[in-house]
Amino acid sequence: MSYFDVASSAPLHPVARQALQASLDEGWADPSRLYREGRRARLLLDAAREAAAEAVGCRPDELVFTSSGTRALHDGIAGALAGRRRVGRHLVVSAVEHSAVLHSAASHESGGGSVTEVGVGREGRVAVAGYTDALRADTALACLQSANHEVGTVQPVAEVAQVCREAGVPLLVDAAQSLAWGQVEGDWSLLTGSAHKWGGPAGVGVLVVRKGVRFAPQGPADERESGRAAGFENIPGIVAAAASLRAVRAEAAGEAARLRELTERIRARVPGLVPDVEVVGDPARRLPHVVTFSCLYVDGESVLHGLDRSGFSVSSGSSCTSSTLTPSHVLRAMGVVSEGNVRVSLPLGVPQEEVERFLDVLPGVVAEVREKLGVSGVAGPGDADAVTVDALGMTCPQPVIELARAIGRVRVGGTVTVVADDEVAAVDIPAWCFTQGHEYVGAVPGSDGAVSYEVRRSAP
Repeated sequence: MSYFDVASSAPLHPVARQALQASLDEGWADPSRLYREGRRARLLLDAAREAAAEAVGCRPDELVFTSSGTRALHDGIAGALAGRRRVGRHLVVSAVEHSAVLHSAASHESGGGSVTEVGVGREGRVAVAGYTDALRADTALACLQSANHEVGTVQPVAEVAQVCREAGVPLLVDAAQSLAWGQVEGDWSLLTGSAHKWGGPAGVGVLVVRKGVRFAPQGPADERESGRAAGFENIPGIVAAAASLRAVRAEAAGEAARLRELTERIRARVPGLVPDVEVVGDPARRLPHVVTFSCLYVDGESVLHGLDRSGFSVSSGSSCTSSTLTPSHVLRAMGVVSEGNVRVSLPLGVPQEEVERFLDVLPGVVAEVREKLGVSGVAGPGDADAVTVDALGMTCPQPVIELARAIGRVRVGGTVTVVADDEVAAVDIPAWCFTQGHEYVGAVPGSDGAVSYEVRRSAP
């Protein structure tokens, strides 16, 4: 079995396993106690903090360990907003942040705060000018991920951090996907990460708050971790997390170029192997191990099951929403096809032969799904001026399949109207038009959740 989903969670690194087993015997006592066992646990905790801080690029007393990366994001955002309450209650986030950031933003807004969401282009990258325009006199905090979890696009953190610094606004960076590859550049103010993303154990996150940043921890006061993370420290997990970060970082330096070549091979060859595929994400400014593409006329779940049966573990759409079958908020914000989405994230040391085998297997898996859905070639110089397709009750990818069938029945310049109530159609129909060279005219809401999507045939 080939595990190609390390962007969701990486296997436990051998160094992490060794450190975890060793510290289970030495790090079980309360590190706040003065007796021998407590002092031993404190030494382990302090050493892990120093190692993690060195890898992140901060002072040890700026870094605390949390129970997860999600907890670090929630606590970091809440503490920074509370610390700058006198400035205002305005929060700036990008449209492609991890769901934990967007959930925090929604909670902040429901509590009376205001949120500005900065959009992205089709490659998933924010424009620095978007943050310049979004910052206001009452902005308490801005958030920007270092690299996207779903498509691998690297964000201009250093440039945005400079804009925020000039405006006197702290920037929180979600660095969960990029910490294994190096430190985050720029004059950021807060940073979070999650150990299971780099080969450490699950249940350990990091939160960094730079000196001088106004920060007021929320919730009941706790004396541990500088009052910023409540609860007894998971010392074995923390030691393993810090040890694995250093080990992975050392390996990543040599693996980055090789993995980038492998993902570039996937990006280049998949469109030729599988018809009607859109490779998404920035082709150059991206993480070296992530490649994402969407296959028209199939559903991601069926493709995942087919690949799983063939020995490949990959993810589809959002790493946080694929199990709910809801459209990915990242792909929606990018305006790209979300149906049949596949994210491949390669582990360190993956053999080239496994990537070649994946490329051999993929076309057959997609073809099998399309055959089951009754997808056939769409063509023909149609003669109708307008056609209406009733796709009510159909779920992704059926509305787009029906559109593809109908477009061949109208003349160039003619229109197809698809009436659908599947929310994914709002993403995929405009994206389909972009990839196929047709004009997306617009959408008109109707009753009972139905929407009429109008498309004009532009290509023969």
